[in-house]
Amino acid sequence: MTLLPQELIRLKRDGHALPPEAIEAFIAGLTEGRVTEGQAAAFAMAVFFRGLSLPERVALTRAMTRSGTVLTWDLPGPVLDKHSTGGVGDTVSLALAPMVAACGGYVPMISGRGLGHTGGTLDKLDSIPGYATAPDVDLFRRVTREVGCAVIGQTPDLAPADRRLYAIRDVTGTVESLDLITASILAKKLAAGLQGLVMDVKAGSGAFMASAEEARGLAESLVTVANGAGLPTRALLTDMDQPLASAAGNAVEVAYALDYLSERRREPRFHAVTLALGAEMLVLGGLSADTRDATARLEEALASGRAADIFARMVTALGGPADLIEHPERHLPRAPVIRPIPAPTAGRVVAIATRYVGVAVIGLGGGRTRPQDGIDHAVGLTALAGLGDEVGPDRPLAIVHARSEAEAARAEAAILAAYRIGAEAPAAREPILERVG
Repeated sequence: MTLLPQELIRLKRDGHALPPEAIEAFIAGLTEGRVTEGQAAAFAMAVFFRGLSLPERVALTRAMTRSGTVLTWDLPGPVLDKHSTGGVGDTVSLALAPMVAACGGYVPMISGRGLGHTGGTLDKLDSIPGYATAPDVDLFRRVTREVGCAVIGQTPDLAPADRRLYAIRDVTGTVESLDLITASILAKKLAAGLQGLVMDVKAGSGAFMASAEEARGLAESLVTVANGAGLPTRALLTDMDQPLASAAGNAVEVAYALDYLSERRREPRFHAVTLALGAEMLVLGGLSADTRDATARLEEALASGRAADIFARMVTALGGPADLIEHPERHLPRAPVIRPIPAPTAGRVVAIATRYVGVAVIGLGGGRTRPQDGIDHAVGLTALAGLGDEVGPDRPLAIVHARSEAEAARAEAAILAAYRIGAEAPAAREPILERVG
């Protein structure tokens, strides 16, 4: 059944189910330029309000997957990946890909740009001078085969319909749609030819799905659709009521990941989430019998330096500097204004409106308000205080990295509004909330 784009939009706007062939035709039109940006935005908004049934969700995912090349692999180990639904200070991918590769997996990770208030792995990698975030498919294959992992963005060949719709969702208030998130994530992963996928589904004030119930629904959607499409998938629900790392931005998060891999810094919450996701990947790929063994192998990959070495080799193979891990200060951009954000009063951090920490980074220029906007990779926040941390004259809420004093002042106001200080620390919340699948 072929429908004009406006007719398909009208049907979904009015709550009707869309035939699979109509969805296929709409996505083909989006890929080929016959569907306009306005029509794609209207479709996204109709889906946001009306939702998709499971068959519609599967049809949309398959259509977006088939909008470009679907990779196949012939490698001596399992082809695995991890994907996060997005958060603040979530730079796990940069550390986890080389850790899993050091344990015998192959990780061809296709990442996205920032979406809404959350940072994007691809924008972070663009902080690295010379690093090719959009290599051709042959280079992507070669680096994955020879190094063990390659973290890149969508090439023009892989799920091109998703790339276009992704940018439109970012600036039209339709990011949080469970249906569109599911199709967007899985289209890229299915196109990458994976044999196993672990999802990190965030819940909390900095997540797209703020409640555990909403996050569980998304996790179940992802696991159901992915397994139905033949991709073995598991999901972890993880906490995003505070930034996962103490850094939020682009270059500052790359520096954080480098410190983690080289054992210069090892924050407990970030470490716990990284190990838990990696352990699920190793078990899913048959590289470990259980998560206890998998965790030990990942710890050893870090302690031995193999994970850091693989990351360095990946950066070099994709055009970046060979000494990035040893000397990040030589290569990563640095903001001209770097200063603390003092706490308004002494006490303990009792709550963080984490979403607005991410919004503050966008306000500094570290994210987008329009698809065509550029990004200032140098700006961001470091030394972010976490829940329960004691703050006061000797411990600021954060350190701001800004292009100007005026922008630093605006970020300071946003952070002061996002943090609540009290007398007693709140009850500790485990970073891993649930396992699905």
